[in-house]
Amino acid sequence: MFRQPRSRRALPLGLFAAAVFALPLALHSPYALSTLTLIGLYTIVTLGLCLLMGYAGQASLGQAAFVGLGAYGSAILTRAFGLPGWLALLCACALTAAVAWLVGIPVLKLRGHYLAMGTLALGVIVNIGLREWRSVTGGPSGLAGIPHFALGPLTIKGDLQYYYLVWALVCVFLLISLNVVDSRFGRALRAIRASESAAESLGVDLGRIKLAVFVLAAMYASISGSLYAHYMTFISPGPFDLDSSVQFVLMAAVGGLASIWGAPFGTATVVLLALAIRELALAIVPQAGGEYQAVVYGVLLVLIMIFLPEGVTVSGMRYVRERLARGLWVQKVRRGGRGL
Repeated sequence: MFRQPRSRRALPLGLFAAAVFALPLALHSPYALSTLTLIGLYTIVTLGLCLLMGYAGQASLGQAAFVGLGAYGSAILTRAFGLPGWLALLCACALTAAVAWLVGIPVLKLRGHYLAMGTLALGVIVNIGLREWRSVTGGPSGLAGIPHFALGPLTIKGDLQYYYLVWALVCVFLLISLNVVDSRFGRALRAIRASESAAESLGVDLGRIKLAVFVLAAMYASISGSLYAHYMTFISPGPFDLDSSVQFVLMAAVGGLASIWGAPFGTATVVLLALAIRELALAIVPQAGGEYQAVVYGVLLVLIMIFLPEGVTVSGMRYVRERLARGLWVQKVRRGGRGL
């Protein structure tokens, strides 16, 4: 597989960065900025899942556990030990990477549904630990009074500042992920997804490559969790349970697991769709409960997966290419007809 030229990667990334950095100029709502900031945080987690599941073919239902480790690690280090936010983030990321490495050695020996069950068990264990270790994590009541994120003398406080910080990191991780996919390591990941036996016969070190991408995805999740903790200034075990792990997988699947660009668009689709359904349900049936919204939300997501099985991003890009190709073909035929 040929490596994509850097210019072809830089152009879409530059356009994407310009769009997200200009978007706040058209928004005057703190709620909208907060929603977009959360989409950015979830996008970082989803990028790791795209590498792990989409390119390496390794199922994971425990990604929220690594988000929780990053969030609680950063929160405890800043509250109890007074570390600055950036240093707490790095320490929490290192701790999460160590946990992922220790857990990944035995868990990644499993395959298929057994691997999914293994990562699911990890998520459940971590969530129970966060709930029961009350003296450190605060238990179900959570931790309050988490300091805002600090970069040296600069403290990030407002929604606009957090928006730019988070989306700047999203662009950085997009660039890293695109380079990983186009590297020798990325080709090894695709070989593993296609056939582990064939990849091993070609000299790919299965254990090392799978463990490396597992740890990388955990580090993405940990950084997102740390930023989430400093942004919300309060955390509890609720956002880091199994439901959240399933949501992250859903975001990656809707965007397209086999596409790095699917992460931001899939995440935005799932989050905005949930918000739109909630507002629409309340407008139509003011007394409607959450169960009605969940049913409509589930049906729409099933329809997306049925009619766009490769994800919104991949299917959309294919549609655009086909339309452009058809338009160019029609123009060519017309020019040929006039020349007869």
